[in-house]
Amino acid sequence: MSTPSNNTPHATTAAEGKFITPLDHIQSIDVPHSKIPVFDSIAAFREWRKEQTRQNKVVGFVPTMGALHDGHLDLVKTAKKECDAVVVSIFVNPAQFAPHEDLDQYPRTFDTDYASLVSTNACAAILLPKVSEMYPVGISLDRSQQRGAFVEVQGLSHQMEGIPRPHFFRGVATVVTKLFNIVQPDRAFFGQKDAQQCVVLRAMIRDLLLPITMRAVPTCREADGMAMSSRNRYLTPEMRKISTLLYRAITAAKKNIVEHKVQDREEILKPAYAIIEQVKQECKDQGLDFDIRLDYLSLVDVETLSELQVLGESQAAILSGAVYVGTTRLIDNVLINTEEL
Repeated sequence: MSTPSNNTPHATTAAEGKFITPLDHIQSIDVPHSKIPVFDSIAAFREWRKEQTRQNKVVGFVPTMGALHDGHLDLVKTAKKECDAVVVSIFVNPAQFAPHEDLDQYPRTFDTDYASLVSTNACAAILLPKVSEMYPVGISLDRSQQRGAFVEVQGLSHQMEGIPRPHFFRGVATVVTKLFNIVQPDRAFFGQKDAQQCVVLRAMIRDLLLPITMRAVPTCREADGMAMSSRNRYLTPEMRKISTLLYRAITAAKKNIVEHKVQDREEILKPAYAIIEQVKQECKDQGLDFDIRLDYLSLVDVETLSELQVLGESQAAILSGAVYVGTTRLIDNVLINTEEL
């Protein structure tokens, strides 16, 4: 067991085709680590995990990349209601970032994350693994240069979020498999905000015969409906004012289904496109120094993630989208004809 530590990996710049090299030294920071044990060694964590087995404890697991917000804490509290001991991992996973994405800029805030987890009275241990242990031969952000073992869920990873980010779910499935192997949880908890991720990981658990029960917990939202996200902190106050546009867009589309019984895809999504276009034009008219750019809107079957042209009367589906507010990419979704993924 070690003192809590900063999880910032050593890296070259993104423009150089970033290669994350093994780095064993992690800078300690001054927090009262006696409240929750923090493990930056896999071997040390496994000794702790053996003790939970000896005590016949049900272990829950919440994997995160840090920069914790109330949505993460809600996952931890939910896990505690169902489990004897809850493990939270904090690991900014290089394998799910492309060379042009924001690995270097992704917020690393362990001191506040630790204090937040203490405040829940629900976290039994924190796993803070090193890049050198998670990727023993290093990890390039250029997929063509990667070496070692990776996990990919075919058929569910290259639509929706996988179109603009074709590398993403391979990185997610790989790191979650590694974390499952370390933590050996009985139950794992993920947020519904990342709907496609939930579908991909549930299929992975099923197909790899992992003895883990997975829970997809409903999205935590701000008072104005915006989904909580670590990337929300990138938004300026002016950006934040209009950043509910995606939630307003997809809820308007859902209203078309629920209240007006619309089943045709084009008609379902029409009000969503209209709202986004309206906000985009308003930003231009006001001379704001950032743009609004729609990445995608999607209506898919909840199991196959196949895009639907016509929604069946009681067909379970995911209505989702992604939009850029300035350079910050926001995602959100609502469920149709189902309560949980």
